[in-house]
Amino acid sequence: MKKTFLSLVMVAALIGATFTACNSNKTADQNADTMAMDSMAVDSMAMETEGVMVGGAMMVPSKNIVENAAGSSEHTTLVAAVKAADLAETLSGAGPFTVFAPTNAAFDALPAGTVEGLLKPENKSKLAKILTYHVVTGALKAADLTDGMELTTVEGEKLKVSIKDGVVMVGNAKVTTADVVSSNGVTHVIDAVLMPKM
Repeated sequence: MKKTFLSLVMVAALIGATFTACNSNKTADQNADTMAMDSMAVDSMAMETEGVMVGGAMMVPSKNIVENAAGSSEHTTLVAAVKAADLAETLSGAGPFTVFAPTNAAFDALPAGTVEGLLKPENKSKLAKILTYHVVTGALKAADLTDGMELTTVEGEKLKVSIKDGVVMVGNAKVTTADVVSSNGVTHVIDAVLMPKM
């Protein structure tokens, strides 16, 4: 009887040890899987946080559209115009927005005195109309744009997209840098100022 009892205890102990070993292996496997998934997530986040260089500054997803634009030496005119039109707060909001951002050179290409005139307080509504013609609701990356697509701007009019030989045009402006991701949307740098009907 004593021998039978000891045998049962030993069998139970052996089963328990085997079960624990199996569980610890399973846990180790799960931990390895979790660590691999965490590593992939970190790699993915690192790729997203790398950003894009525009105007000598790194545009990063942790900043909003206005904050990123303010860092670009190529967009000082645009940033000044956004502030003059009282749109900085709106474009810093949750969005998401897609902004087609003309460079300083694009503004310089306008007829002499145009920019100076638009920045005057009495032309604030006209300036806001022009700037909101460069903004679309939603975050549209280059891959979302298709040839012949029509985008309804915040201003109300439509912008036509054309794509030929890999070159993306929005209205009469060429996209020179695409997919600048911000916390509240996407910016595409363009080489011309888009003008709505006045």
